[in-house]
Amino acid sequence: MLFDRLYYVSCMDENKLSEIKVRTRWGEMDQNGHMRNVAYLDLSANCRMEFFNANGYTLMDFFGAGFGPIVLKDEIEYRAEVRLAEEITITNELAGMNEEGSRFIFRNRFVRADGKLAASVSSLVMFLDLATRKKMAPPEKLMSAILSMNKSEDYTVIK
Repeated sequence: MLFDRLYYVSCMDENKLSEIKVRTRWGEMDQNGHMRNVAYLDLSANCRMEFFNANGYTLMDFFGAGFGPIVLKDEIEYRAEVRLAEEITITNELAGMNEEGSRFIFRNRFVRADGKLAASVSSLVMFLDLATRKKMAPPEKLMSAILSMNKSEDYTVIK
């Protein structure tokens, strides 16, 4: 696990499941007393990185291999409030991929302990070759892990 156990209630296990559970913290709240939008984006990125880490790609592995994931676009859809010290489960889903396998839509669903969907974040992500500064398809091992993710109900082939 990359991050503090006081924050993460549980994380992906040896089966490399695509979810983390967290307890919300004070710094993630806004002036209205619910989780702020940037916190959703931060937790989405953490959930993706935990998925990569659980499947053999730590940050150092990305650096060593000379490539890394970059976010091109994020979209947040809110459904219900999340308050301070609430436990939430954040899942990863594959919502889309282009034909060459260089761009992906990863979706994170934020589910409260009562089972209610609080929000979803859809992120258009590509992998960047750090030497050429061009998009690339991930190596076979990582691509296999990505393709093993649950697919969203609205999965699409992206352009």
